[in-house]
Formats: sequence, structure tokens, C-alpha cells
Amino acid sequence: MKKRTLVTGGAGFLGSHLCEILLNTGNEVICVDNFFTGSKRNILNLINNPYFEVIRHDITFPLYFEVDEIFNLACPASPINYQIDPVQTTKTSVHGAINMLGLAKRLKIKILQASTSEVYGDPEINPQVEEYWGKVNPIGTRSCYDEGKRCAETLFFDYHRQNKLKIKVVRIFNTYGPNMQPNDGRVVSNLIVQSLKGNDITIYGDGSQTRSFCYVDDLIDGLIKMMNSDDKIIGPINLGNKEETTIKELAEMILKLTNSKSKIVYKPLPADDPKVRCPNTDKAKNILKWQAKISLEVGLKKTIEYFDNLLKGKEIYS
Repeated sequence: MKKRTLVTGGAGFLGSHLCEILLNTGNEVICVDNFFTGSKRNILNLINNPYFEVIRHDITFPLYFEVDEIFNLACPASPINYQIDPVQTTKTSVHGAINMLGLAKRLKIKILQASTSEVYGDPEINPQVEEYWGKVNPIGTRSCYDEGKRCAETLFFDYHRQNKLKIKVVRIFNTYGPNMQPNDGRVVSNLIVQSLKGNDITIYGDGSQTRSFCYVDDLIDGLIKMMNSDDKIIGPINLGNKEETTIKELAEMILKLTNSKSKIVYKPLPADDPKVRCPNTDKAKNILKWQAKISLEVGLKKTIEYFDNLLKGKEIYS
């Protein structure tokens, strides 16, 4: 019998990949998205699957379904998008979590929260371990996302303690790949699109800040391994690539892979932008038997191909 899975944010970058893998492995999938940052283009290849259903809905309002498990991925994840309406961003993380937790409680099912490395803020330790409480500005321009996700984690653990709810919490580090929006402001998509267009490549700060870039296929594998793990494994568990790369190194690699003549220009660093971001993934490796395997060069080639095709086919992005 097919398992019926609800994916919130299912038309987004990560959600669309997750929906596809779940369908390919024999599940029935309900994709819920309000299409604020999600795109119908991301799920066009799934629409004709008889076991795939799409519902336009904002999870800040309750949902009533009969499902077997929930992946809660809904929330804008790039600063450009989540700062457009910061109050709504916080509502999505907090009210959305309450609504999805309430549904899971009623149905007595497992629910996975896609949390973020942003809960660590501008960290004082590197790499970041799950026990680290973070250094987050509660009143900054990024706080709607950072603190919203931190509050969502609090709600998940309180529902677990108070209601014995089966929860799973993962903290996702920088992830990239096909189905990213070309104008979402994330560093990988920004640099690739700029280089393909021949525009100046923008680096904020001096480029020495580090990130760890995980290809989307690896990340989705981690989400599914976490959901399917023993009920005693609740997290939080970091998911990401443990290899650090400076932003300048990333830009230089993209220039090389695109054969672009774009020039690097430097602009001031945005407020509260973390100087380092790298996960300690020992728990994922030891508990889930998971680790990122796809190299940055291989992943970037696939992502560049996606954006190259997108830019050639869509005048809106040219």
C-alpha cells in the first residue's frame, strides 16, 4: 500500500526535488504551496502523475488532510524573498509549524521540520555542532527567518515532550542545484546567472567568508533517511557538506566552469551576514549513515547547465 506524504513548500527548490523522489520510490504525494517563492515550473514534470496532487494553500491557515507523514519545508529561504514581508515570514515558520504540528498530532503521524543553519546566527565556533545554541540578532533584518526557525524548533520539541508527537528536526546548510530561482539572491544562483549573462560578478565583503555547499540530491537523500529513521531519532541533526569554500573561491570556480569574461566586483557585506558557515556532520554520518558525496565541481556543472537552459528559454530572465 502506498504511503501518503504531505510536503509543504512542495513547489519550491527543495520541495520539488523531494516530491519527485517520493513519487519515484512508490509514495503518493500531496504538494502544498502558496507559490510565493515556489514555481509551477518546478513541478510540471510531476503534474500528470496520478499519485501527485497540488494544492495552493498558505500553511499559516490550518489544513485538514488524511496523510501518513509530513515534511514541513514551507518558508522563503533567501534573504531577498523573506525580507519582502518579514512578518509573514515569521508567521510561516511559527503559525505554519503550529498548524502542521496540530495536524500531525490529530493523525498521530511523524512530522519532519526543515530547519536551517541560520539558527546558529553568526557563529563563534566552526564547524557548528548541534549542541551549539548560536549567536543570533533577535531584532535584525534577517531575524524574521532566523528567529522564526528557532521558534519552530522550540514548538516541535514542546509538542514532542507535551504530546509524545513523533518529530524529526534537521538543520539544512547551504544547498544548491536545479530548480533554484534565478533571482532569489542566493550566492550560487547569483554568481551563475551573472556569469552566464556576462555581467559583473558581485561578492559582498572581501570574499573571505566561508560557506559549505551541498548539492540538492545529497540533501534530499538526507531528509528521507531522517524521516525513515527510528522514532527515537528526533534531532536536531545537521545536513550539509562539511567542506568549506570561500565565496571568492566559489566565484572563481563558476567563472572557470562557465568560461565567462565577467569581472568580480566587491560590495559591502549585508547586516548580520555570517562570516563562517560549516556543519559538523558527525551525527548524520554516525546515526543516519549519511554524508554529502557530490563534489562542488560536479554539482556546479549540473546547476550551470540548468540555468543556462533556463536563461535561453525564458525571456523574462534575459
